[in-house]
Amino acid sequence: MHRPAPPLTERTAEYWKSGADGVLRIARCGSCGTYLHPPRPVCPQCHSADLAFAPVSGKGTVYSFTVNRYQWTPELEPPYVLAEVELAEQPGLRLLSTIVGCPVEAVRIGMPVSVAFESAGDAWIPVFRP
Repeated sequence: MHRPAPPLTERTAEYWKSGADGVLRIARCGSCGTYLHPPRPVCPQCHSADLAFAPVSGKGTVYSFTVNRYQWTPELEPPYVLAEVELAEQPGLRLLSTIVGCPVEAVRIGMPVSVAFESAGDAWIPVFRP
């Protein structure tokens, strides 16, 4: 699947480029240790601006999902699964991504998944596999 490239902004470029080495990195507060996604200018827990991207395991579970059967964009051929994946590092730390490497009918809430990456321009899109 050919993925459209996301916009690389000052706040998000490190997230989108981090998958080049196969490691998922999520913004983390240096003061209280809270992970935040999407990246924000200050920590929602302690209001610190001491934020940096930190590696995470890339393991998680499917929190919710939908099967897209309509071609919303020419780059994404249906059917495909759009899922909210909760990462193992912190309850409530969720990414919106796609599930690849299995039939759409096999995806279930609570299914364990691991991150993989697909290139899109200068970015590396995190996708998840069972």
